[in-house]
Amino acid sequence: MNYYRLIIGVFVFSFLISCNPKNEQNPRERTRFTTDWKFTRSNSESFFSPDFDDSDWRVLNLPHDWSVEGEFSEEHPASPGGGALPGGIGWYRKTFQLPESDKNKLVFIDFDGIYQKGEVWINGHRLGMRPYGYSSVRYELTQHLNFGDEENVLAVKVDNSEQPNSRWYSGSGIYRNVWLVKTGEIFVDHWGTYVTTPNVSEESATVSVETTLANRLPDISNVTLKTEIYSPDNKLVTETELAQPVGAGEKMVYQQNMKVENPDLWSIENPALYKAVSEVYDEEGNLTDTYKTTFGIRTFRFDPEKGFFLNGEHVKLLGVCNHHDLGCLGAAVNTRAIERQLEILKEMGCNSIRTAHNPPAPELLELCDKMGFVVQDETFDMWRKKKTEYDYSRYFPEWHERDLTDHILRDRNHASVMMWSIGNEVLEQWEHVEADTLNIQKANHLLNFEKNVDESIINSGEMSVNSLLTTKLANIVKELDPTRPVTAGCNEVNPWNNLFQSDALDIYGFNYHHENFAGFPENYPGKAFLVSESTSGLMSRGFYQMPSDSMFIWPDSYPPTGKPYGNEEQQCSSYDNCHVPWGSTHEESWKIVKKYDHIAGTYIWTGFDYLGEPTPYWWPSRSSYFGIIDLAGFPKDIYYMYQSEWTDKDVLHVFPHWNWEPGQTVDIWAYSSAPEVELFLNGESLGSKTKGPEDLHLMWRVPFEPGTLEAVSREDGKVVMEKEITTAGEPEQLKGTPDRKTISADGYDLSYITVEVLDKEGNFVPTAENLVQFSIEGNAEIFGVDNGNPVGHQPLKGKEIDAFNGKCLVVVKADNEPGNVTLTAASEGLDSTSVKIKMN
Repeated sequence: MNYYRLIIGVFVFSFLISCNPKNEQNPRERTRFTTDWKFTRSNSESFFSPDFDDSDWRVLNLPHDWSVEGEFSEEHPASPGGGALPGGIGWYRKTFQLPESDKNKLVFIDFDGIYQKGEVWINGHRLGMRPYGYSSVRYELTQHLNFGDEENVLAVKVDNSEQPNSRWYSGSGIYRNVWLVKTGEIFVDHWGTYVTTPNVSEESATVSVETTLANRLPDISNVTLKTEIYSPDNKLVTETELAQPVGAGEKMVYQQNMKVENPDLWSIENPALYKAVSEVYDEEGNLTDTYKTTFGIRTFRFDPEKGFFLNGEHVKLLGVCNHHDLGCLGAAVNTRAIERQLEILKEMGCNSIRTAHNPPAPELLELCDKMGFVVQDETFDMWRKKKTEYDYSRYFPEWHERDLTDHILRDRNHASVMMWSIGNEVLEQWEHVEADTLNIQKANHLLNFEKNVDESIINSGEMSVNSLLTTKLANIVKELDPTRPVTAGCNEVNPWNNLFQSDALDIYGFNYHHENFAGFPENYPGKAFLVSESTSGLMSRGFYQMPSDSMFIWPDSYPPTGKPYGNEEQQCSSYDNCHVPWGSTHEESWKIVKKYDHIAGTYIWTGFDYLGEPTPYWWPSRSSYFGIIDLAGFPKDIYYMYQSEWTDKDVLHVFPHWNWEPGQTVDIWAYSSAPEVELFLNGESLGSKTKGPEDLHLMWRVPFEPGTLEAVSREDGKVVMEKEITTAGEPEQLKGTPDRKTISADGYDLSYITVEVLDKEGNFVPTAENLVQFSIEGNAEIFGVDNGNPVGHQPLKGKEIDAFNGKCLVVVKADNEPGNVTLTAASEGLDSTSVKIKMN
């Protein structure tokens, strides 16, 4: 018996060693610092004081967005363009204790993002303010801390009162994660590693690790840095060490090069991730810090003639632009919510994300690393020229260097990031837009050109202020990361564009203007090209305007006037026959991108609907119509066109629904991966149609009669898929379907439950608008409700919502205790449904 116990013990120990290759205590502690914060929407100059009594404040966990908790109203200063939700000022406070053993440690607080103007105090000492709501920021707490039984009070003021300051929904609050970091006095600096792979082949790869160490000791110290590289399956593959002195209070950069044999290359299909473990030892050999950096080994390039290559293979970037909000969760970051979005996009065939138009949450990039998405990482939506009254342009002259630098330093180790975008449709691109009355000398004084632009260029006078600014921003990026190209999204696509005139961009990004895509190589020889933003089709899930071959191009003015174009519901047609004047249909733009190799890829506006910017309407609309997927995460019909083109899956999607007025002529569309589709109505063939070289859908014009539509797709005479749509009767019951039946009991994990309205036979009722009410039993909470309706005004943080075209959504968030949860959806006059969720 003892022998078997010994064997089991050895096995368990070996397993633990393999899971944790550094089986020793890490001097560095990084703790999620998000629970038990106090919050108020009031404002007082005394709130920063550690002596202030906050006992009556609301207790909550971060990340938190107070705007999404509010009511939709046209009167909010953010306007419908900002989501028609409240802004204002809010305060957060957290009281915490630290053990006496932390007295010899350095302590930092890291905020991944505060929207906006986050001002921070510790124990009454002001640490600073950062105006840009998308920047991550670190403050050191060390010298102001109490230890033992004495408490510490962290206070944060968030000022989002000056609105409108965004062209889309921003959210308000500490809406990204917060981390408490403790280190020894010799440590890897903040974002202090930079991993590159300058030489890569199938046989070997050179891994170059540049590490910045900081010494807070009062004396010079001979510091040893040991760096180990672990494979995707967590095996040590190579290591090296370097000793050199670091002066007191100084920083030192360590450069180390290692070779990895037979590297597992990161790709879209195989997102293999390596890990660099940095161990820091003082001159007595004591371990003072351990720091881990995840990275990928891969090669990529943008070719002016042939497009994008990853690991030597041609890949078309099949991308979408996404804003940062997560539907009914608002802007508050949740890893599972982001993962769900990426899963839905991956299933469609999407392989690339543009972070429109700002630094994303770190969790998005971590997931893109793991799931195999190429990322265009974008920093700014505006420079000096404003787009809304109170936007970032007011802070750009003072803060752009810091914000851009921090963005690159934070994100440059991500395997998924393969290009940097320094701006989106900045007004400085236009030939007639100069920097107010600035001459070169005054602009140089305000924008500090000489730090990043060659003096001879500044003095030559041959480049405009805005071209110099482009050069400066691009040079900041290239100094920090010369391995990736710089681009920008431009809707001025002529050669006199100030950004193009600078010649600082490695890739020209066109926003729209698809008529210029084909001729790009002739107009811009030697330059790489991608479609940084395209289409802007307008669609409401489950809403159709016929005839489907008529085009609805809205709005007729901008900003939109709220005119109900063609329908009082303020909805847009899902036939891919509705788009903005500057855009095009999905099919039209994709055909061009598909045709030309020199187009490295495209980014559809947008992957998901988002709060705010309710083009082509205005109030009472409060969210966008641009998404391939609606605000609740339900795919619109166009999703399946992309799936049929962007994947190797068997696809057959037939629409619209089959609930119409007797005798009404209805256009039936089919997206199919197979070339031939035959349509039947109540068993009678309506004809077989075959896709031509330019066809992305097939269409039949059919007089409605109740019953069943059946579509059969074929290839080479063989049946590939069959789909049926049946006329539904009156609503009789609800059906709930969770995306996951088991979730983690960690206080953050989510289950998304789709609720559909069915008739008594179990057929989906596509016109149902029943009010659905939710209740829950067990240790979990109803975290949000949604239905994808851009005109809906019901609270997204409530416990009831109308079905929109037959569907709605409820989100359940786990508690910290394992157990079973039952979510019930009920509606007056209908049979209810219950869904059981297990929390482990």
